[in-house]
Amino acid sequence: MSQAMDIEKQPSPGMSSTDPEIEERENVDNYSSDEEGSAERKQHQRSASTKFAPMAQPNYTGTNEGKEENLTASRTFSRRAPTFGDETAHPFGGTLSHSRAEAALERFISQKPKLEKGEPIIVHWEGDDDPENPLNWSFAYKCWLTVLAATLVLNSTFTSSAPNGVTPQLISYFGFSEEVAVLALSIWVAGYCLGPLIFGPLSERLGRKPVFVVSILFYTGFNVGCALSKNTASILVFRFLGGVFGAAPLTNSGGCIADVWNAKSRGIAMSMFSIAPFAGPAISPIVSGAIQVTGTSWRWMFWVCTIFSGVCLILVVFTLKESYAPVILQRKAARIRKETGEDYYKSPLDMHPLVAKHLLHDTLLFPFIMLVQEPILLAMAMYLGFVYGIIYLLFGAYPIIYEEVHGFNALITGIMFLPLFLGGVVGVLVYILYFNPRYVRKMEEYAAEKKGRVPPEERLLIVCLAAPCLVISFFWIGWTHYKSISFWSPMIGGALLGFAILLVFLGLFNYIVDAYLAKAASGLAGNTVVRSAFGAGFPLFTRQMFNKLGISWACSLLGFLALVLLPIPFVLVKFGPKIRAMSKHAADH
Repeated sequence: MSQAMDIEKQPSPGMSSTDPEIEERENVDNYSSDEEGSAERKQHQRSASTKFAPMAQPNYTGTNEGKEENLTASRTFSRRAPTFGDETAHPFGGTLSHSRAEAALERFISQKPKLEKGEPIIVHWEGDDDPENPLNWSFAYKCWLTVLAATLVLNSTFTSSAPNGVTPQLISYFGFSEEVAVLALSIWVAGYCLGPLIFGPLSERLGRKPVFVVSILFYTGFNVGCALSKNTASILVFRFLGGVFGAAPLTNSGGCIADVWNAKSRGIAMSMFSIAPFAGPAISPIVSGAIQVTGTSWRWMFWVCTIFSGVCLILVVFTLKESYAPVILQRKAARIRKETGEDYYKSPLDMHPLVAKHLLHDTLLFPFIMLVQEPILLAMAMYLGFVYGIIYLLFGAYPIIYEEVHGFNALITGIMFLPLFLGGVVGVLVYILYFNPRYVRKMEEYAAEKKGRVPPEERLLIVCLAAPCLVISFFWIGWTHYKSISFWSPMIGGALLGFAILLVFLGLFNYIVDAYLAKAASGLAGNTVVRSAFGAGFPLFTRQMFNKLGISWACSLLGFLALVLLPIPFVLVKFGPKIRAMSKHAADH
């Protein structure tokens, strides 16, 4: 669920432009000599209605150096000059009138220096205001994309907890034990262990939209399979496969938002987006509880999930534009090659072709290598895994507290999840109103004083607030659950738990990204697998733990575990810089 909170997008290894000693962007104002520029201005005066955006004569930089260092030299094709008069879009990303397109293209080709064999021209944005750059898309569309990305995550997390309220019907129909019924919930989250390792790298090669379309299409089909299941094996297999493909939004939705919002705006957008993973588990028990109480067939819970995912698929197909910049530039380079008939126009992504061996290492091995070698990442994985497991543990704990103790039905028990969500909303407001403005001020101070970037440990202050709240919430729920005490008390404890969980995720994810920068994706990938394993495992022992220890002491055990983990953010605030200085992978090393 919370994979969607991977809230900062970092450049993937191999996605950057060519070496700056070999490549340099050339401003088109240097396109021609003064004499040629004068002739061009005269031409504009003679024909004001037919104007052409002169393209830069790409400049060789580092060709000799490249030969000396046995490197491949490259040139950059990136910017356009101002245009006048009526204009139409050109495949290069610049503008020119149709009547002079061919002449302009021929002149550009004729004026370029002779290429060395195999020497590429790197295609970039047409200046800082290039409309193809996702950062320059309209504010309204960025807001829509944020809402759509959040909806996709809501869809996945909603379905993850779908069987919870209809468990009695599942046991009655399939004849399996309560443990197997819980497995129908856990096995979906187990799919989250595998999905991010597949769809994260794919989105950085194929783009966000193709991955969304294919994954949601299959995910919708697996929901249909669950709705039509006739035996235990089929529903468990379809749930697992649904979790694998349902992980794509959790992996890529946060990336979409990072694609379109700049650093200053991204914090607010991502904090609001982070509510979605809490909304799914809060709403799903209400729907499934209503189905259980009204006597509607359990199959309708999965038909609801199918309809929801089908609507999401339609929205993605017809309203989502590709937002991943390297893929957009790759398509732009392909347009230029088609227009010019020359194959040496390349995007940064084209310069780093996919190698199966490297993909296997970077995707499946390196995240776990980092996890073992980095004590910071290991500590983060344990803390986030525990917190994430708690979310799914509540699906077993809340029915015990509110149905068995307070006598509520499945629908009212589902409503008891809403305070968890509302606590997360309060956490987002605290982040937006206090912590994010504080961090922005720090950025401005460091920039003004030329101190470099803000230390990652600044991100942990929010966790230092949330960690004690996490401990308190467990004891609050555990020791106020009694029937003699109003059910409002454990509800408020649940709201405090939601507040703490959201702030822990926001703070720790941001810390990992800031601490590891270019390697943050690998750091988060390993964290995702560990976290999902906790989420899949915790529900399997929830009822046994609560039955053996009792509600009060079971919650107290969780509180004591949270107390053991509480020093982690405080220790990292104090000693984080020293630990990172000894790291092989941290950005400041």
